[in-house]
Amino acid sequence: MNTDIAKLLLRLTLGIMMLFHGVEKIINGISGVKYLVTNAGLPEFLAYGVYVGEVVFPILIILGLYARVASLGIAFNMLMAIFLAYGNSLFELNKYGAPVFELPFFYLITSIVIFLLGSGRYGVNSK
Repeated sequence: MNTDIAKLLLRLTLGIMMLFHGVEKIINGISGVKYLVTNAGLPEFLAYGVYVGEVVFPILIILGLYARVASLGIAFNMLMAIFLAYGNSLFELNKYGAPVFELPFFYLITSIVIFLLGSGRYGVNSK
């Protein structure tokens, strides 16, 4: 039972925190993401995938509905964020001595952990 509560807490933490990023993009738009995508030579329409990665997938993870699939989607979203936003500065440190890509990397690892663990007992389609 404790492991199921831990899985729930992990899912809620990742899902809610990622959802904040998605809601911010719904409110303020994705012009920054469009710039990063086109600057990397990719088609602009790919920037709209951020809504799936930061709104749809987090909601699925919160609910525990296809959490493993959704967590892979967030992992991909975070890999793209790291590549697009920090690709040229992967070895730079911020003013606190941590890698500049610390937050998206943390989300990446957390989503991989959810993929490995599954949603647990307290998910909509738990087994």
